[in-house]
Amino acid sequence: MLLINAGAVDADGTAEGCTVEDWMAYDKSVQEAGIFVSGESLADLVTATTVQVNAYGQRIVTDGPFAETREVLGGFYVIDVPDLDTALDWAGRCPGALGGGSIVVRPVADFSA
Repeated sequence: MLLINAGAVDADGTAEGCTVEDWMAYDKSVQEAGIFVSGESLADLVTATTVQVNAYGQRIVTDGPFAETREVLGGFYVIDVPDLDTALDWAGRCPGALGGGSIVVRPVADFSA
């Protein structure tokens, strides 16, 4: 899975350093390579809600993500590639890695084994 963390977003929610056209081109290349499994872009941060459960089992609901980070989780791609090196290559091509952003590469857990 490629978790896309934008380093900064502007007033309309666009990640710094890349354009909509960059994302469309990347999406097309992932599709054409035949490695696309799933992916989504997340809605604006103002729609986020954070849920925590305290030591007493009480649910605490807060508006917003309120993570202690400047990065913003913008979306994800799940790709099917043979190895980590190939996944890292695709992560390096992702527009979300530009402008102070980063792509976290993690395998999806397989609990069937």
